[in-house]
Amino acid sequence: MKTIEVLAVASEIYPLIKTGGLADVAGALPGALAEHGVAVRTLIPGYPAVTAAVKGARTVRAYEHLFGGPARLRSATASGLRLFILDAPHLYARPGSPYADEGGKDWRDNPQRFAALARVGADIGLGGATGYRPDIVHAHDWQAGLTAAYLHYDGGPRPGTVMSVHNLAFQGQFDAALLDDLGLPPQSFTPDGVEYYGGIGFLKAGLRLSDRLTTVSPSYAAEICTADGGMGLEGLLRGRADRLTGILNGVDTAVWNPAADPLIAAPYEAENLAGRTADRADLQHRFRLEPDPDATVFGVVSRLSWQKGLDLLLEALPALIAEGGQLALLGAGDDGLQRGFADAARAHPGRIGCIIGYDEATAHRIQAGADALLVPSRFEPCGLTQLCALRYGAVPVVARVGGLADTVIDASPMALAAGVATGVQFAPVNGPMLESAIRRTARLRRDRAIWKQVQANGMATDVSWRAPARRYAELYRAVIAERGG
Repeated sequence: MKTIEVLAVASEIYPLIKTGGLADVAGALPGALAEHGVAVRTLIPGYPAVTAAVKGARTVRAYEHLFGGPARLRSATASGLRLFILDAPHLYARPGSPYADEGGKDWRDNPQRFAALARVGADIGLGGATGYRPDIVHAHDWQAGLTAAYLHYDGGPRPGTVMSVHNLAFQGQFDAALLDDLGLPPQSFTPDGVEYYGGIGFLKAGLRLSDRLTTVSPSYAAEICTADGGMGLEGLLRGRADRLTGILNGVDTAVWNPAADPLIAAPYEAENLAGRTADRADLQHRFRLEPDPDATVFGVVSRLSWQKGLDLLLEALPALIAEGGQLALLGAGDDGLQRGFADAARAHPGRIGCIIGYDEATAHRIQAGADALLVPSRFEPCGLTQLCALRYGAVPVVARVGGLADTVIDASPMALAAGVATGVQFAPVNGPMLESAIRRTARLRRDRAIWKQVQANGMATDVSWRAPARRYAELYRAVIAERGG
């Protein structure tokens, strides 16, 4: 079987640069695809963290002028990943996150920064990196959305194109006056091109002009074709429903492995959860929670936002405390939510602990030490924290939306009787139903036999990239076949 060469275009990749789940997917999927005859190289921006981590890169192409300054395309291998790095200091060598300054304000030149990423992705797709020409160019999220547009409007033979949506809420919409500055031809500014409600839509362009579309769970693929979930793009997506596939994410089971996790207090396996007692005590100590063996310790690892439903959790804290629960929260985001949880921790010492920010080691410790993990998202394309929770025996308590609905089996009476439950779901997504789910979880934990069965079921669930990688490989081959390859 011929090896398929795939160029992935992404704005972040774990472990080099990460702000969210996109980085985890971009970092883990190449290794999983290798088993299916797919070789992936990933094009990423040369942020300071990336250039500092990569040694021995070689230049494969130089640009005298790329959206405001000179740039180099460099090839390297780091952390087992085959990479192209867009070394453009005028675009990427700056403090802050990949998308915003240290004050959290989006960089004003984000249209140019990510148009440059897409432009170079298209150039590589057309053979612009000596000795390399991919069969497929796979663009991830709005930051890579113009890749398919450049390939389309350049004309001539091109590779197959796949566009993946990790979160439709982030669309990359910019002023129409930038059309020429971004190197897009006048004929591209139509509803069948890059035009989107009078502006330029990076994600919209990718969704309209790519051969195939994917998103990160079957339920989310259905939701984004509706008026409630489509966020203005539902018409386009309904019209291309035959091109849209929902493929669940996985997690890197070498990184997320409670039996060999160097970041947790004590390792453990599904057959022997004794180590979890030490991890639970460690978590309570780190978050200054009372060492109460009877408390149900709820964990949260999340961006603090309306989408993630953390305002609902803030309102549900009295019910959580009344049920004898404790909360260990790790996250950052909305200022009001950050203040709200910090105030709650001060008001309820020993019952609520929060760390504002993100730390990979603390995320692992929450998964290993919490009894249950709360994910009350109003919408969730896939979610990774609940997959990690399943693997670590932290019973996920999730809203019945998107990938959360697809990956967690609710502990209903029938599911419990059949011995298949892996967590707790609730719907609709509102405060009273979240409170009900919290109470139901605490009651379940008090029945030790049932609780252990739910934990065991979760830990037996395959949350790896094996099945998703197979589906991506099948998708790539279908695209190549459709294009006569």
